Amino acid sequence: MDDETDGTDDPRREFAEECRSARELHNPAPLTQAHLARLVRTSKSTISRVETCQARIPPELPPLLDEVFATDGKFKRLYEAAVAASFPSVYRRRMAMERVAVAIREWSPTLVPGLFQTADYARYLFEGGYPRASAREVSTLVNDRMARKALFDGDMPPDVRVVLCESVLRRHFCPPETMRRQMKALLVAGSRPTVRVQILPLDAPAHLFIDGPVSLITSPKHNVSVCMENHRTAGILDDPDLVRAALRAYDELTGDALSTRESARLITEQMEKLT
Repeated sequence: MDDETDGTDDPRREFAEECRSARELHNPAPLTQAHLARLVRTSKSTISRVETCQARIPPELPPLLDEVFATDGKFKRLYEAAVAASFPSVYRRRMAMERVAVAIREWSPTLVPGLFQTADYARYLFEGGYPRASAREVSTLVNDRMARKALFDGDMPPDVRVVLCESVLRRHFCPPETMRRQMKALLVAGSRPTVRVQILPLDAPAHLFIDGPVSLITSPKHNVSVCMENHRTAGILDDPDLVRAALRAYDELTGDALSTRESARLITEQMEKLT
């Protein structure tokens, strides 16, 4: 694994230790768990469980800790690393790459990519994909997915390009209102200065990525890796010839896709058809 994906051996434990240390060393006076709980609008038992690694970190807690302790995003970064550590190694590597990426190119023929999913949309996906999962397990999966969106809120968010097959807009596996909110979220994401969303029409020519989702992630050193996924598995390719072929194929996709303005218009039209 290269330097860009290195991290702590146990980011969850580091989060706990940093929380306890910041609380005990707080200036002008140490904070009790009960006092910290009041400041971050949670319970003393939650703080206790977080500091002893007996429960998952509530996703709303890290930014509040950063605010209380003026730690400039440290708890948020540790939380993202802890979430990534809960995934299999190939997904951990992919998520570590996302966090430091300068550019991300996404293609999906079937679903809205995870970085752009709403919580409700993701919940229906997980409930369908993991029918034996408990409500708590599904909720954990959803929270972990939502945590990935933190990369958009940093000081230097990556440039993100997304091409979706038109079928993504027409696939309604969730209630109409959930799909409406998901389409609205796509429009909002596409309005960011660092994000472009394009739709590939159903009658577009065949292409290299036609049978599955692909992400091309550019590192701070401008190295590009190709991440390919299928049923609960993933692979990361770094071979220069394969990367060049993937970049060419992605350029062809963006050329065949509707413009961002036309894409937004199509998303809006599909959204308005949902009742």
